[in-house]
Amino acid sequence: MPELPEVETVRKGLQQLVLGKTIAKVEVFWPRIIEMPEVPIFQEYLIGQTIESMGRRGKFLIFKLSQFDLVSHLRMEGKYEFFARDQEVVITKHTHVIFHFTDGSQLQYRDVRKFGRMALVGKDQSSEYRGIKQLGPEPLSTDFKLEAFEKALALKTMAIKPLLLNQKIVVGLGNIYVDVALWYAKIHPERPANSL
Repeated sequence: MPELPEVETVRKGLQQLVLGKTIAKVEVFWPRIIEMPEVPIFQEYLIGQTIESMGRRGKFLIFKLSQFDLVSHLRMEGKYEFFARDQEVVITKHTHVIFHFTDGSQLQYRDVRKFGRMALVGKDQSSEYRGIKQLGPEPLSTDFKLEAFEKALALKTMAIKPLLLNQKIVVGLGNIYVDVALWYAKIHPERPANSL
């Protein structure tokens, strides 16, 4: 599963590739990837939208469009593949959404396991999206305070590993980074958080 650094890398890559592009058409081959609104509305609303910037909150990518925010979670194996206008386009059985741009280029969302999700919300409303609303602070931002982190741990009797994975105390951690961090800190993953 992509963790915060991988999602940030995807965000930076997409920013270089799709910033300023206008959507001409959207094809959806696996409707369950679109969480909201209904697929025909999702497709209709995106026509004519320009990608103004690329954001990220935790493991969520946020396409900042001219009139909407498109929230995308890659989950286990989701990824984006960009094809320039003059490039040979390859559509695989794992291509589930295609964003066609007015300049002839396209962005494909591919997902082997089909776990990824997309949601279209109002302009600058991504922070109100239910998956984002419950997230804790970003680990590298000024919002992350050691004192608040310590207090949150002191209140929890659950094991430290699943607590760090739940994204409510700090965002962006997945299985690999939690294991590595606990290993270096010499903390057993099943140790109760409030015992630290």
